[in-house]
Amino acid sequence: MSKKVLVITGASSGIGRATAVAAAESYNLVLAARNLEALRETARLCRQKGAEAIEVQTDVSNEEDCQNLVEQTIDHFGKIDVLINNAGLSMRAIFEEVDLLVLKKLMDVNFWGTVYCTKYALPYLLQSKGSVVGVSSIAGYKGLPARTGYSASKFAIHGFLETLRIENLKTGLHVLIACPGFTASNIRNTALAADGSQQGESPRDEGKMMSSQKVARHLLKAIHKRKRTIVLTTQGKLTVMLNKFFPGFVDKKVYDLMAQEPDSPLK
Repeated sequence: MSKKVLVITGASSGIGRATAVAAAESYNLVLAARNLEALRETARLCRQKGAEAIEVQTDVSNEEDCQNLVEQTIDHFGKIDVLINNAGLSMRAIFEEVDLLVLKKLMDVNFWGTVYCTKYALPYLLQSKGSVVGVSSIAGYKGLPARTGYSASKFAIHGFLETLRIENLKTGLHVLIACPGFTASNIRNTALAADGSQQGESPRDEGKMMSSQKVARHLLKAIHKRKRTIVLTTQGKLTVMLNKFFPGFVDKKVYDLMAQEPDSPLK
């Protein structure tokens, strides 16, 4: 039997690359990202593990790019079994000071990127009774100060995917919302500051976070078991659970945590 086909956006680094490499023994892969050189390196690593992998340069905030990604996948493999919407962008600035274009850019990449890719892949996923995955965040359950655009985009992804799941209760489509906690990746390095420039350096100790490789293992296991949601890290699980019963308490704890970051925009 031919291998299943997995399409993953944001595959040039972090969780995206780790998931692609971890999936390479079980899936053939379509890898999407803006950085073509880094994407080719991911493809090389996947081919070393036995996968047939193609790379498609894609800006998920561009609808035509997302349509092209799906068309290239069908032209090459003829099907799609799993779509992982992983491409994402973060920010660090309080709303009072942020340029609104920063929030628009985050919504374009995080939310609309998920919508565009899912829209064009959906007919093929329905044929295969496959899986749509959104790599979200604990910020999709709890608003994070200085991350208004990031949290808003993740809450939007949750609403979109939850509704998609309900619409397809009788079609066999599997929808997974995956919520890592703080993960060692480059998302904080590329996070946008108040003026839209890249932050450039992570304000957190990346060494104390869950690795991208561990997140990838959890993600692929959840796809295999066709889970509805996964929430990762002890801190992430506690945040989600406590917020159901003690939201005011969690507000204060989240504020204190984010205010401890070096050069935090929180006063």
